[in-house]
Amino acid sequence: MCRIPAQHPDHESDHVSGGSVETIVYILTSGGRRIPAHAKILASASPVLESVIDKPRRHWSSEKTIPILGVPCDAVEAFVRFIYSNKCSDEEMEKFGIHLLALSHVYLVPQLKRRCAKALIGRLAIENVVDALQLARLCDAPDIYLKCMKLISHSFKAVEETEGWRFLQDNDPYLELEILKFIDEAESRLKRTRKHLQEQSLYFQLSEAMDCLQHICTEGCTSVGPYDKEPSKNMAPCSKFSTCEGLQHSIKHFANCKKRVNGGCIRCKRMWQLFRLHSSICESPDSTCRVPLCRQFKMKGQQLKNKKEEARWELLVRKVVAAKALSSLYLPKRKKEQQQPRSLRDVINNHVSIAC
Repeated sequence: MCRIPAQHPDHESDHVSGGSVETIVYILTSGGRRIPAHAKILASASPVLESVIDKPRRHWSSEKTIPILGVPCDAVEAFVRFIYSNKCSDEEMEKFGIHLLALSHVYLVPQLKRRCAKALIGRLAIENVVDALQLARLCDAPDIYLKCMKLISHSFKAVEETEGWRFLQDNDPYLELEILKFIDEAESRLKRTRKHLQEQSLYFQLSEAMDCLQHICTEGCTSVGPYDKEPSKNMAPCSKFSTCEGLQHSIKHFANCKKRVNGGCIRCKRMWQLFRLHSSICESPDSTCRVPLCRQFKMKGQQLKNKKEEARWELLVRKVVAAKALSSLYLPKRKKEQQQPRSLRDVINNHVSIAC
C-alpha cells in the first residue's frame, strides 16, 4: 500500500515538502479503514476524484475524506495502489478484478479498466459468464460483453444449467431476450457464411471443369481427346484428373446417347450447359477453339427464355470468370483443405442447372 510521507499531516490537511504544499485526503472504506493519499495524485488520475477534491472547503469536515463504499477494503487499497504505481498484481486481479472494474468505471480510470477487462476475459467460464455479462453492461465494457455473448452462444445448453442463468430469467428478462437475439443472429450469420463458402467452392470447381474441358478438347487426356485424333494410350493422368475423369465420362455419354436428340437425357442436358458455359467465357478466336459447339453458341447468341433466367446465367458466368482469375492463388490451398471434393455431377446440378 502506498504510504504518505513519514510526518503525519495535521488537521489542516496540508503537508509542506520542498517548499510546496501537498494536500492529504483520506479515503474511507466500508470497513471503516482510512487510507491516506495525496490529493494531487488522485486528481491527476481520476476526473471524478478531482471534482470531489476541488469542492469548496465548506463542504468538507475538519479533514478531507472521500468515501468509497460498497467494495472490500482491500479492493480499495488495490485501487489506490494502482493510481500511484499504474500496476496491479495478478493476485489482486484474481481476488478483486470485478470490484476494480467497477471502481475504474465509476472513477474513470481507463488504464485500470483495460487491465481489468483483459484479466476478466481470460477468466471467463460457463459458471461466471452470465455474471460477467451483467457487469459488462453496467460498466460499459464492450470487449467483455462481446466475449461473454460469444461464449454463451457457443455453449448455451451448458449456460442454461447455471444458477446465473436462472437468476437472469427471474430478474432481467430484457437481457435474456438480448442474449437469445444475439444467438439467433449468430446462427444466421454462420449459415450465410457456410452458404457463401460452399458457393465459392463450387464456382472454383466449375472454373476447374472449364480448364479440363479445354485441356481434353485441345490436348487430350487418358480416354478422350480432340475430334481429329485418337488419345494416346500412354497418356498419363493430368494434374486435375479427379475432375477430368468425370468430364471424360460425360463427354463419352454425350457423344453416344440417343435420348439427347429429343432432350430427354438430363445428363446430356447438363453437358450441353457446360459447353454453353465454356462459350460464354471463351476468349479464343472462333477458328482456333476446339471445344465442341463453342462457335455455334457464339454465333447464335442464344438468349434464355425469360429475363430472370438470363440474369441468373450472366451472374453465373461472372462468378466463374472471377473464380478462374483467382484460381491460381486460391485453388492449391483450397484443395489441401478440402477433405471430400464434390463430384462434377453435383457441381453441374447445383449451379449450371439454374439456367434450365
